[in-house]
Amino acid sequence: MMLLAIEQGNTNTLFAVHDGERWTAQWRAATESSRTADEYAVWLSQLLAMAGLQLGVFNHCIISSVVPQSIFNLRNLARRYLHVEPLVIGENAELGIPVRIDKPSEAGADRLVNAIGAHVAYEGALIVIDSGTATTFDVVAPDGGFEGGVIAPGINLSMEALHSAAAKLPRVAIQKPQRVVGTDTVGAMQSGVFWGYISLIEGLISRIRAEQDRPMKVIATGGVASLFHGATSSIDHFDPDLTIRGMLEIWRRNTKAS
Repeated sequence: MMLLAIEQGNTNTLFAVHDGERWTAQWRAATESSRTADEYAVWLSQLLAMAGLQLGVFNHCIISSVVPQSIFNLRNLARRYLHVEPLVIGENAELGIPVRIDKPSEAGADRLVNAIGAHVAYEGALIVIDSGTATTFDVVAPDGGFEGGVIAPGINLSMEALHSAAAKLPRVAIQKPQRVVGTDTVGAMQSGVFWGYISLIEGLISRIRAEQDRPMKVIATGGVASLFHGATSSIDHFDPDLTIRGMLEIWRRNTKAS
């Protein structure tokens, strides 16, 4: 068995290879909604060759995307170059969890996949934080049900907006400042964004737990989550593999069902 999992966010697209026992390779590309199936194939075939693989080795493919206009091209990549019919989250893939929100069709594929990835690895009620283009806080019930959450601007988005909207504020790198009070413009901006996000995380976790009135573990994932490691005790686990674990579980559930 060779599975290609494609997880597309607003900023990056992850291609991951699973051989039936473990993830053997992972690559990221900048998300470009206009990229064609042919362009994906050229890029991916070169990376596969470096790993001693080729497009023809795959007999399964699963796609999760929050960019609707890209799904057509990713599906064509699977059909034309992998010669497989892909499972697409939100279209032909059964998730196997209840989605307990007012409009289930509005739940983003990434949030649902994360809920499943968290549920299979951790027990009880969960809060899943995904730090990407947006920072999401999602509630997962003890039975794995998705119960809604919070969507906030991502830390990179906030930093870019600060630079774009204020003429005298420079573009700065996001990093953990040694002090909360900055003594120059760059330090003040870094502190405002970094410690501001820590406060956002801690405050929302506290409010969600108070509203839910039950013990809840907090799991963080996403490309920016590592920035917060060691900066707050509110997060119980940092799990970079949450999303691809969820995609693998969805593939397994659908394979068994078929």
